[in-house]
Amino acid sequence: MSNLPIFDVAGSALRAQSVRLNTIASNLANADSVASTAEGAYKPLEPVFQARALNGDGSLTAVNVKEITQSGTPPIKRYEPGHPLADGEGYVYVPDVDPVAQMVNLISASRGYQAGVEMLNTAKELALATLTMGR
Repeated sequence: MSNLPIFDVAGSALRAQSVRLNTIASNLANADSVASTAEGAYKPLEPVFQARALNGDGSLTAVNVKEITQSGTPPIKRYEPGHPLADGEGYVYVPDVDPVAQMVNLISASRGYQAGVEMLNTAKELALATLTMGR
């Protein structure tokens, strides 16, 4: 832990938003993937976050990535008998990924990441200004 807890708070926020961005990118990249079985279909990823108190008093709270889970939503069964991965009945399975919802989450995570960077830059500028006050 650093001497300035604001850097811990901002750093944890940046890590959390980075995990969000990576899981969203994975979901979007696999949105059109196809499998021959429901079990083999891509399962969208969802990060789970957990708050943690800094300095043990709860006045500052950081965030941890508790885990990354796979979505429990079943894949979409699509009838495509000519597809090379179609099962015996002519069905293929695609993940239940809503690209529009994923893009909304992507924009939100990107803005959250930008806010964390701005918080770090402001804290750095304030720390440097404090150091130069006595000159």
